[in-house]
Amino acid sequence: MKKRKFFIDYNAPVTLTFSLICLLVLVAHYYTGGISTRSFFMTWRGNLFNPLTYVRLVTYVFGHAGWEHFIGNIMYILILGPMIEEKYGSKKLIEMMLITAVVGGIANAILFPNVALCGASGIVFMMIVLASATSFESGQIPLTMILVLIIYVGGEISDALTANDNISQLAHIAGGVCGAIFGMVNMGYHKEPM
Repeated sequence: MKKRKFFIDYNAPVTLTFSLICLLVLVAHYYTGGISTRSFFMTWRGNLFNPLTYVRLVTYVFGHAGWEHFIGNIMYILILGPMIEEKYGSKKLIEMMLITAVVGGIANAILFPNVALCGASGIVFMMIVLASATSFESGQIPLTMILVLIIYVGGEISDALTANDNISQLAHIAGGVCGAIFGMVNMGYHKEPM
């Protein structure tokens, strides 16, 4: 009888690499007393002539305010990311993450000019809504996606109007809307064979 060999598979390269970068950025955050996060991994309405203003529109998703913030986001990403990456492919997932990051960063800069934004919660909400839309077929809108939009995005809109906390409901809403749009635009999409 042959012995079965087991090995660790880097099964979702974008999801795992994103999570690893976030972990390294968090370690740097603690090592530098938060200076690295404030300098490179937060976004706010900045000087339009400063190139870092544009870089931060993407890099803020790697920064987190602490372990609890990091774990809350990364657990969802590690659960949902592999499924989304399997369905759409790594390249498409990178595109969706980049668009979601930029949309969230620009929306924050326009609507909340005095608020800095960091964290991957917009990406998380995009993945939550997109995961509920993975069974999109032409002419059909999955009830699961409608319920997720009502529960998650509706809850975030309610919190945005009533809660006074340090959570950016706008990033969550932007991520959820991006996820719904990606789900509709990519209905019936299957990743290209390698």
